[in-house]
Amino acid sequence: MAATDKLKTTAAAPRKRAAAPLVPDADTADKGESLSSIARVFAILGAIGDSGQIGISELSQRLSLSKTTVHRVLQTLKALGYVTQEVETERYHLTIRLFELGAKALESVDLVREADIEMRRIAGATREAVHLGTFDEDAIIYIHKIDADYGLRMQSRIGRRNPLHSTAIGKVLLAWMEPAEAREVLSHIEFRKSTAKTLSSADAVMSILPQVRAQGFGEDIEEQEEGLRCLAVPVFDRFGRVIAGLSVSFPTMRCGADTKLHYVALLKAAGAAVSARLGYREVAQVAAEVTHPE
Repeated sequence: MAATDKLKTTAAAPRKRAAAPLVPDADTADKGESLSSIARVFAILGAIGDSGQIGISELSQRLSLSKTTVHRVLQTLKALGYVTQEVETERYHLTIRLFELGAKALESVDLVREADIEMRRIAGATREAVHLGTFDEDAIIYIHKIDADYGLRMQSRIGRRNPLHSTAIGKVLLAWMEPAEAREVLSHIEFRKSTAKTLSSADAVMSILPQVRAQGFGEDIEEQEEGLRCLAVPVFDRFGRVIAGLSVSFPTMRCGADTKLHYVALLKAAGAAVSARLGYREVAQVAAEVTHPE
């Protein structure tokens, strides 16, 4: 190799090493640590599930984690109710809490599949946007949607959260709760006004819930979006619990008295049909007798 080539090679090496940052970016480091912590949690849950019952030392050896780390994660999971510890053996095992989470996920899958049939029927009859939403802590979350045929569409998507107090689905979910439970949920809500018509307090929401339940549907009249109305009905599971709301949304300019009555009838028939498929016996006969409009 020529002397000049050796000099070029030698000079290039330090520049390559200098390109790497000496200190990791703080955001990258925090993100990496968070992902690592989450991975440890699921590794520990998986190991407990495989073993049935297991102690800290065995978990530490199996997962190549320090006993301190394992103990810290277990105490957090115990506080959250996902694991419990036997007093005599000091060994840990999973609680039914994880089963409850899995059951909710399975329930949602069944719900979407069964609701899709009726949602498409409503969308075909109205050409408007149809949504399926469920309760998510202090809000509703859309888990299925059929878009409107019209060019003017509402701002929504699957996975989006919207307030309970300003949506028809939210009112439906609250109306079938026990009053004390509904008020407790509302106590954690920040009553932001999306429009001038948005209800601004827990008392205001609570005052309309008896009417929502009595009439069998909830209504949002430009409370979430200006110029937009929404009607929603409950969907029951086999235990008689309201697990979701089924809605149709449309611009106020396309809403007349006859339109509202027609849409409510379509929604109630659809809600009854979906509930019946999910095993809700009380509405099974109603759903069977419903004749859907062409």
